[in-house]
Amino acid sequence: MVRFGLFAECLLTGVWIALASLPLVTLPAALAAGAAHLRRHLAHERGGLPEFASDVRAATRHGGLAAGLAAWAALALVLADLAVVRAGGLPGAPLVGTVGVLAMLTLSVAGLRAATAWSPGASWRSLLASATRRTAGDPAGSFLLICGFAVIAASAWFALPLAAPALGIVMAAALALERRAEP
Repeated sequence: MVRFGLFAECLLTGVWIALASLPLVTLPAALAAGAAHLRRHLAHERGGLPEFASDVRAATRHGGLAAGLAAWAALALVLADLAVVRAGGLPGAPLVGTVGVLAMLTLSVAGLRAATAWSPGASWRSLLASATRRTAGDPAGSFLLICGFAVIAASAWFALPLAAPALGIVMAAALALERRAEP
């Protein structure tokens, strides 16, 4: 019964993350708040929607909004790169397209790992720097998170409302990866 409770909490957290990230630029803050909520749940501490909302506000105020804008700017650059590749005429187009997709996946994994490590008052710049090192230093874990993104995409393809709870499952996977790396 305890494991089912954790699963249910992950699903609920995914829905909260999806709702909090509707303005799009608040996605890193929503992910960070989701990670904090799941950490509290695992530690048997009090936590609910008010604490989650407080974490979203704190993460947004302390650089989460800038991180969200930077993430969307990076995504726009990668999508522009892929559009140029698809248009043809670019020498080495398949290689450039592959590098663009790999860059997008790497940035997504590093962003998720940074959000997982967030705590109130933490600098998003330092979180992203250490998350990038962890992403490069743990290729197996990074690949698992990429597979989690595939689960979200498949859920959205199958039935769009399933993508929201899947966010919580991927957040739990990211937390498990970070705990695995702890000494």
